[in-house]
Amino acid sequence: MKQAQAKFLVGFVICAMAASGARAQTASSAAPAKSGATTTAALPSADQVLDSYEKAIGGRDAWMKIKTRISTGTIDVPAFNVSGTVEVHQKAPDRLLSVAVIAGQAYKHGFDGTVAWSDDPQNGLKEDTGAAFTASKREADFYHQLDLRKLYAKMTVTGVEKAGEHDTYVVEAVTPEGPTDKLYFDTKSGLLVRSVNHRPAPDGSDAVYTGDIEDYRDVDGIKLPFVVHQSSDQAAFTITFTDIKQNVDLTDDQFGKPKPE
Repeated sequence: MKQAQAKFLVGFVICAMAASGARAQTASSAAPAKSGATTTAALPSADQVLDSYEKAIGGRDAWMKIKTRISTGTIDVPAFNVSGTVEVHQKAPDRLLSVAVIAGQAYKHGFDGTVAWSDDPQNGLKEDTGAAFTASKREADFYHQLDLRKLYAKMTVTGVEKAGEHDTYVVEAVTPEGPTDKLYFDTKSGLLVRSVNHRPAPDGSDAVYTGDIEDYRDVDGIKLPFVVHQSSDQAAFTITFTDIKQNVDLTDDQFGKPKPE
C-alpha cells in the first residue's frame, strides 16, 4: 500500500464512525444521480428531517442511556488487495480512539477531549492542529448523531435524490469553517444512508469523503450501522463491524496521546 493512501486510512476510519454513514467506490462514481424534480414547497424542513432521523435511530432518551462503546470489525481495501482489523473506542462526551491494523501495521487516531493525535508507521506520532483539529473534535462527539444542529452552522434541505437504491432528502450542512457537507436521509426510514464530508488531507488540502451506510441493527435500544463503505480520490475501503458493546468500562487515560518512546 502506498504511503499516502495508508496515512489516509486514519482519517477515514474517524470520518466513517462520526458520520455513521458511508460504498466502496471511486470518487468519480460517488456522486448520486438525481431523481425527478421536487419543488421546494414539497420538501420538509431540515429540522423535520433531523427529527425523523433521531426517531429512526432510537430516540434521544435511548441514546442518552449509552455512555461508552467499543466497536470491532474488519477493514478491506480492494485496490491494494489488503485487509485488516478495526477497533474503535468511544466515551461520552468526546473521547475517541480508533486503531486500524492493516498488513501488520497499526494506524491510530485519538481525541482525549483536548488533544487530537495520530500515530502511524509513515509519519509517527503527531498532534492535529488547525482545521484537522477542528474536524477531529467535531467527529469525536459521542452523540454526534443527535448534535448535528450544533455541529453545523446551517442546514438546508435542497431536494430529493437517489443514493444507491434509496430515495433521499439531501441536506446541505455548512461547517463552521465554511465547507459544505451533504447528508442523505432515506425518505421512508429516516435513516442516514450517504454522506459527503470534507476533511483536511495530510498535505493540508481539502479532501472529500463519500460514503454509504448499510445494515443498521438494534444495539441496546438504538440503531447503529454495521457496514460502512468510504471512498475519496485517495482510497476506498469497507469497514464491517462484527461486534459492538456499549456501556463498558473505559478510562479517560486510554484516549490520551501516547508518550514518545
